[in-house]
Amino acid sequence: MAKPVRGALHFPTASATLLEPYLPSAPPTSTTSHPRSKPFVTLTYATSLDASLSLSPGVQTALSGPLSKAMTHYTRSRHTAILVGVGTAVADNPSLNCRIEGAGGYGGQGLGLQPRPIVLDPMNRWAVGKESKVLQLAGEGRGLGPWVLVREDVRVEEEKQSGVNSVGGKYIHIGTESDGRMNWNDILSLLEREGIESVMVEGGGNVINDLLSSRYISLVDSVIVTIAPTWLGKGGVQVCPNERRDGVGKKVSVGRLKNVAWVPLGEDVVLCGRPVVD
Repeated sequence: MAKPVRGALHFPTASATLLEPYLPSAPPTSTTSHPRSKPFVTLTYATSLDASLSLSPGVQTALSGPLSKAMTHYTRSRHTAILVGVGTAVADNPSLNCRIEGAGGYGGQGLGLQPRPIVLDPMNRWAVGKESKVLQLAGEGRGLGPWVLVREDVRVEEEKQSGVNSVGGKYIHIGTESDGRMNWNDILSLLEREGIESVMVEGGGNVINDLLSSRYISLVDSVIVTIAPTWLGKGGVQVCPNERRDGVGKKVSVGRLKNVAWVPLGEDVVLCGRPVVD
């Protein structure tokens, strides 16, 4: 009998089957996927019963149980890239790799099942360096080097660039709108040109709320939300996109999901669905 690989996670086949309709149609190692105008976008996050991602801004808050954590890593194995905002990179020092059984560095061959970490860092706030888990794991062959997206007018220090480049990552400059914000259409078009077929967006709050806004929700192909049986209370970072109003100024729903499935995982429950596009 083969020995279990240290650090590897297992996700039950029965639960994985329930997720299948909400994942990209082909694993990232496949070469048979059809051309797309943008990557397949899965928006996924863990939330409390009061729709909070964390106790307060910048505070790392564990919400997922063991099974839903394994689900996250299984879902990562099905995407070409993982994307987070700079707030998450700063607060959590995330690994941004895949530890599911069979992934590269966890019992797999090479890095075929490792997703590309992508960090949105418009103003170059992320102090990426030797203490960053994502660089350490890439250097050990248990992940890929990160791509860091910064504004085109922002200068990146040589030390940061060399550290990221040394593990196969890179900085990418991208244009912004008049208010200095990146446009998600531009972001996804850039990733498509760079060969990213599917991207799993994991947070944080600003990124999630932006993609759930009426302007961008049509870019999201699938939503997978882990709901933990806990309340975090006032002052947390909430999932609450900006309001939307119709032609006469009446407040209306920002969006909703269709083809919904509820998947129980231990004490958590996972909500899967596809956004309704107006």
